[in-house]
Amino acid sequence: MPPGIVLPMKILVCVKQVPESDAPIHIDANTGWIQTDEISGFKMNRLDEFAIEEAVSIREASAHTMIDAVTVGPDRSADVIKRSIGMGADSGIHIVTESEKYQSSFETAARIAEYARDRHYDLILTGAISEDNMQGQVGPMIAGRLGLPWATSVILEKIAADEKTIYVEREIEGGSRDTLELQLPAVLTIQSGINTPRYPSLSNLLRANRMELDKIHADDLAQGSSPDMVDQIAYPQKTRSGTVLKGTEEEKATQLVRILRKKALLP
Repeated sequence: MPPGIVLPMKILVCVKQVPESDAPIHIDANTGWIQTDEISGFKMNRLDEFAIEEAVSIREASAHTMIDAVTVGPDRSADVIKRSIGMGADSGIHIVTESEKYQSSFETAARIAEYARDRHYDLILTGAISEDNMQGQVGPMIAGRLGLPWATSVILEKIAADEKTIYVEREIEGGSRDTLELQLPAVLTIQSGINTPRYPSLSNLLRANRMELDKIHADDLAQGSSPDMVDQIAYPQKTRSGTVLKGTEEEKATQLVRILRKKALLP
């Protein structure tokens, strides 16, 4: 590389399209999965917005940074790529799946990892968890397949001046934080609260609508067989139980104290 030439830092942000939180869910008895055509609306997974915002914040601090956004899903999933570009991503990659059936975390991670393998990303970001499956596995699985260091539930990050390492703080139980220094390239899953995601700008949305997304058919990316599958899904059973206290006020008070102590709610 000629002296004085600075290579851009490359960031890949993984985003996902999920149903609107108030959308009714109907089960398709024939496919064993939800009826996606019955869902009234879809949106970007909320925690992925924090990952996009964090990537944009990194670029604002270091101008020589390029941000790609990638998603795995059917044709309709292109909307979350366009929203990512509206929020500040430079370009988008849509790994297109034909099926509306369940996509496991393994399948998603394997396809993204295969795409990213030889593209020399310095940082790969995902949301800490998705609002639909709530598994939090895609980020660590991508790191595992690429052999990269990783951290989950990151609430603070700072890239070193030489851009060879990154300092992170991750949220753990009891309100405490775990601190790590990772070699770059690395994979981080971003927790909510790390920043305030911006609204997409009109100029960026117009640019996203004009932009040709990089589309790749999911079957063209080697992944191996998924180790998990959905056997059955069902609506949660509604159960309601209670205990009626009987007797005098004093007797009922005694019964209540006994119950609360049994449940360790009173000393």
